[in-house]
Amino acid sequence: MTGARKRDTYRHGDLRNALIRAGLELVRDGGPDAVVLREVTRRVGVVPNAAYRHFADRGALLRAVRQAALAELAAAMEAALPPDASARARLRALAAGYLRFARTEPGLFRAAFSTTDMDDTGNESAGGPGGLTAFQLLNSALDDLVEAGALPPERRAGAELFVWSAVHGLAVLLVDGPLRGLLPVQAEEAEQRIMDSIERGV
Repeated sequence: MTGARKRDTYRHGDLRNALIRAGLELVRDGGPDAVVLREVTRRVGVVPNAAYRHFADRGALLRAVRQAALAELAAAMEAALPPDASARARLRALAAGYLRFARTEPGLFRAAFSTTDMDDTGNESAGGPGGLTAFQLLNSALDDLVEAGALPPERRAGAELFVWSAVHGLAVLLVDGPLRGLLPVQAEEAEQRIMDSIERGV
């Protein structure tokens, strides 16, 4: 009976989400290279061919998993936002959430950016609970700075690329670069310094 219900549920569209969730489990432990159709379907409990009802190939599944990982990142950034924070505090909190996610979920972080394509940064399926992606959250925080008078309007254009490059660059250094051996307290100090630099830079 349980198996029959499971197959019936999948026929009504849950298989796609189940495959994505299994893919997220795999990337959490092994990064994007761990997403293999046979292993994903094994974890879900269906035959490998069942995946092709929803994904043309491994690349299509990996893209869906990547978008889900980006959504996890956006959710972590939103969760880091303190209530009623100032515009500057919002930007710092979002950057801190981004960096914390990279350090605590390196597999998901690698999967989220396992592409050279910008399309996913604005895809609604890559958004967090509030509907905004990580990139859009940074954009919104910069707009808030302008509205608060903390960022001159003439310096707003392109500021999101400066902020994103600084935050993402440090994240990569901490996860896969020469800073990956830092102790947590040292990593947090580096994060504070980069956020101080961002505030001065914008």
